[in-house]
Amino acid sequence: MSTRKTTLFYAVLIAVASLAVGMVLASRLGLSPASSAQPMPLPPASNAPLSGPIDATTFKNIAKTASPFVVNIRTESRRRAQDLTDFFGDPLQRFFGAPPGRQDRQEPRQETAVAVGSGFIISKDGLILTNNHVIEGATKIAVSFVSEPDVEYDAKVIGRDPLSDSALIQLVDKPAGPLPEAKFGDSSLMQPGDWVIAIGNPFGFDHTVTVGVISGLERSLRVTEGRSQEVIQTDAAINPGNSGGPLLNIRGEVIGVNTAILSDQRQAGNLGIGFAVPINIVRELLPQLRAGKVVRGVIGVQVGVVPADNLEFYGLKERKGAVVSSVTSGGPAARAGMQPSDVIIEFNGQPVKSRDELIRLVTRTKPGTTVPVKILRDRQEKALNITVDELDLEAEAGGRRGREGAPEQTSAGFGMTIDDLAPALARRLGAPSGTEGAVITDLEANGPAMRAGLQRGDIILQVNRTPVASAADAGRVLAKIPSGGRAFLLVWRQGQEVFLSVRKE
Repeated sequence: MSTRKTTLFYAVLIAVASLAVGMVLASRLGLSPASSAQPMPLPPASNAPLSGPIDATTFKNIAKTASPFVVNIRTESRRRAQDLTDFFGDPLQRFFGAPPGRQDRQEPRQETAVAVGSGFIISKDGLILTNNHVIEGATKIAVSFVSEPDVEYDAKVIGRDPLSDSALIQLVDKPAGPLPEAKFGDSSLMQPGDWVIAIGNPFGFDHTVTVGVISGLERSLRVTEGRSQEVIQTDAAINPGNSGGPLLNIRGEVIGVNTAILSDQRQAGNLGIGFAVPINIVRELLPQLRAGKVVRGVIGVQVGVVPADNLEFYGLKERKGAVVSSVTSGGPAARAGMQPSDVIIEFNGQPVKSRDELIRLVTRTKPGTTVPVKILRDRQEKALNITVDELDLEAEAGGRRGREGAPEQTSAGFGMTIDDLAPALARRLGAPSGTEGAVITDLEANGPAMRAGLQRGDIILQVNRTPVASAADAGRVLAKIPSGGRAFLLVWRQGQEVFLSVRKE
């Protein structure tokens, strides 16, 4: 709230505070109805090829033009004292998980946590794009500008999306004069080696400008278990507080939203590897963010990549499609008859080039739509019809629980230790009565089995489509696989069958 506002304005604000806070909190919890605002048109994006010389004034001019539409964001939230972190904490915690911190034994108390981030203006009515993790759980959002660094304006949440780590907020009160707007570029035009500029609020140093290049494209960052987000990698210096700020091309157009960095155990800040969500992804979501809710499709499967060295096993002539590793019981795919080890090669008339391509096709499909799906099963093509459900990230994450395995006894030679499945352990793992197999009791850190996605407590039911009744059975089949070969495992995990492949080293 601007310190220049009148006492009368404060009185009006206090009168509606309860209603306003209730609406903001309901929006964050997904409880508010869809916005009655007019649909938001997609902002124009320049797709002209990037070309032209770079001279001594290029970056200076971009910084001068872009800094006015970049904002600093300060948030306040109420948390238990032992959970508090400031902006020096690990910025990749929500992507990769963080090691357990110090466990305080004292009684929890509520304190106000203050954090900083960045954002950029995309409309004259005060709409600002930022990261979801910048404003998630905030009880107060304050925005300041490069022209008035000591003056703060309140903002409210309009819509947010944890999967793309994007959020749309709006100024409750605006400074005098027209607001500068960011221009959108085309992130699909960016290539490794292209120059980029990041502007943000790292460690509270407002409107810091850093320069680098695109280091890599289509990197994958885990958002939740089983869900990842495509990101751009850059060596432009990004630090805690840069989150939500723009990544700009050489014309000063936004081609990404800075969202995370790779940090060491000391959490020392920039190591030359930063990540930004491509602006094309966020731009496509803007109408839904403006409406207050992002809706995505889901079919109830976990999928993996097709191994390049085992195309014949699946009946493929080229590396394409996505291998179904598990099917959610009672979900859309299960109702349509899909099974683990199926290879999805076509979805709604579109060829599936890869696992990530399938995920994009499914999530962009409107829930309730029935689509044709082609699969390969036992090297034979089959057609299914699947009615797409609505993705619920919180419910999906809540359905996954880790389980403890039994003490290690027998090594299988794939970076995992297996043991016979005792009836008591089978019951504890939730396996159906009469289940036979071998249970994974330990995994070698970063070994082949761990990299393939196997977990402690998984029950191996089949190896290369051969049923196994004990650890000895599984060990015999695994031992016959040559070094460099693959084992195709059907395992029981948390109420469902999961299909995975492991390369033997």
